[in-house]
Amino acid sequence: MTTDKLILYTNHGCPWAQRAHIALAELDIPFEEVIIDLKVPRTPEYLAINPRGLVPTLSFNSEIIIESAIVATFLAAQYPSHLVPSPSDPDAALKRARIDLFVDAFITKFQTPLFKLFTVTGDDEIKAVVDGAVASLVREVEPKLGNAAPFFGGQEKLGLAEVLTGSFAIRLLALSKHGIYPAGLLESIKEQAPNFVRWAEAVAAHPSVTKVFDETAIVEGTKAKIAQIRAKA
Repeated sequence: MTTDKLILYTNHGCPWAQRAHIALAELDIPFEEVIIDLKVPRTPEYLAINPRGLVPTLSFNSEIIIESAIVATFLAAQYPSHLVPSPSDPDAALKRARIDLFVDAFITKFQTPLFKLFTVTGDDEIKAVVDGAVASLVREVEPKLGNAAPFFGGQEKLGLAEVLTGSFAIRLLALSKHGIYPAGLLESIKEQAPNFVRWAEAVAAHPSVTKVFDETAIVEGTKAKIAQIRAKA
């Protein structure tokens, strides 16, 4: 067991912070948790730790590491495991590039466009967002999951690809189930991206992904966030 001292400044409702939780759960590393309330201005004490005021922040033996992808990839590199290919693997660099490409496609081409659903209201606008996001998913993400078994790259265990996307996959299914995302979104995905659906369902059921995921709190928090965004529009 590691003797490193890890402190994770986090919030269980934040999908970006959940990346660190998934990584730590898979690595089975002990850590201290400090919950940051994202509903109020950050305290001077926390801003002294992370001037950006975001979560997660990882204190690793008093060294501060910020930004969710950097935190997660640092943990995967610091503690060799099944999350990333071993450096001794002759295809390690290529496999890492495939992971990076998958994560980039998922976040930038699919997840980011979905955020627009929180701001649009008209049926035509909603349909345009859904159609565009699904088209990008089918084009950019679906082909990369053809060999998922059930996880990215043919892996039976969760990998870094799921660490960096799992918190969004589980939200996609939960928010669709509760009617926060329009019904046509998941229906279209099931029709056009079966590889993705199988992968997302496996990810969303994994204990490392569900560990800090409170579905009721996430659903209610998302509803409140949408109402707040639209009130300001």
